[in-house]
Amino acid sequence: MLRLERLCRSWNRASLATRFGLAGGLVLLVFALLVGSLVAQRIQQIVVRNTATAAALYMDSFLHPLVESYVGNDTPSPAMRRALEEVLPATPMGDRILSYKIWRPGGIVIEASDPDLIGRTFPPSAELQQAWAGRIAATFEDEAEEEDRAEHALGVPLLEIYSPIRADWTGEIIAVAEVYVADPKLKADLTASRNMALGAVGGIGLALGSLLYAIVYGGSRTIEAQRRDLDRRLAELRDLSDRNQALRLRVQQAAGRAAMSAEGALRRIGADLHDGPAQYLAYASLRVDALGQAMNHPPEELTSLCDALGQAMTEIRAISRGLVLPEVADLPAQQIIRLAAQSHQARSGQPVSLKIDDDCPMPLTPALRICLFRFVQEGLNNASRHAAGSNQWVVLICSAGLRLTVRDDGPGLAEGSVPGLGLGGLRDRVEALGGRFGLDRKDGHTELWMEVTP
Repeated sequence: MLRLERLCRSWNRASLATRFGLAGGLVLLVFALLVGSLVAQRIQQIVVRNTATAAALYMDSFLHPLVESYVGNDTPSPAMRRALEEVLPATPMGDRILSYKIWRPGGIVIEASDPDLIGRTFPPSAELQQAWAGRIAATFEDEAEEEDRAEHALGVPLLEIYSPIRADWTGEIIAVAEVYVADPKLKADLTASRNMALGAVGGIGLALGSLLYAIVYGGSRTIEAQRRDLDRRLAELRDLSDRNQALRLRVQQAAGRAAMSAEGALRRIGADLHDGPAQYLAYASLRVDALGQAMNHPPEELTSLCDALGQAMTEIRAISRGLVLPEVADLPAQQIIRLAAQSHQARSGQPVSLKIDDDCPMPLTPALRICLFRFVQEGLNNASRHAAGSNQWVVLICSAGLRLTVRDDGPGLAEGSVPGLGLGGLRDRVEALGGRFGLDRKDGHTELWMEVTP
């Protein structure tokens, strides 16, 4: 397994040209061997068939009159044997003919150079059946059978020819002559033909493979150059992305510090309003009220002045409470949202429904905690202002990041209108944290939403 993994890694690291050379070379080698073997086998079949046909026609010229004259039945004929023994050695092929057999139907040998085979019956071979069907058959160096083991024992290349012998007038096949011819030259010719076929196919395959390899090698070099260029550009992009990420974090941190600084300033302004102008207005309201009580019939202007002082004091205290942010430094997102909703309910007397996921794994920075509180506070203030606090919902959905939505039944912004300073400030807070901000109108509701991811 370890060796296979190493081989796979080496294969993957190799260039396209190398992989093509190895795979293509193996395929071409198998192809050349297969085609060369088929071509050589085909050449051998053709050569053996043509040689056998020529030899059969030649032998038929002197075997036919001898066999037809003496074949009367399936019994051996001493006269035919004597005639064959006298005629065959005198022919030009006499020195190459090692043995012969004369077959009759049923696989019986009625004449043979080996007297022990005469009169015996053997299972007909495929070549013998082909000859009885009227076609000349031949094999070269086939496997030995029971009836020709003596010939194969000689250890010489044997051309085994089966030739049908027909009656002159009827054309009926009356016997089959089987002749074993020793033909070393035929074997040498077949070997040379096979080697030539294998060499030709191999040479063509090698030339074709070399041409394809040259084409693939050129393409592989181009691909390698493009890959190196892409790797270089990818490294540059990664470096640029890392620097952008670091810059984004620095911007977010700076925005967080700016938000906290602004909250500190708002806290101080709220405290100053509460401890300064609000106290003076309270003192002035008490003095005016005492003055009115000291007079039996205070003038109407004095009563209006007292009411105006009370309204001013109420407004300044409300502004002071809105500017002062409660302590949220250590609170999770769920408690911050509940705190903002409870503060709104206490101040406005309008109910707020909450739908908050219990598990919120996203880590909170101080700037994000402040943003969550201010988002709910501003969203509910807008719901009170534009929708009279009708059907107010605060929804928190947590996954990898968080999505916070403040929903009401108000009409939302009119088409083409510009958001006020409150919504603009919220957008800046959310986008400074790398989040998304939106105000949508759907299903009869107005939704103010923000999304933040780690």
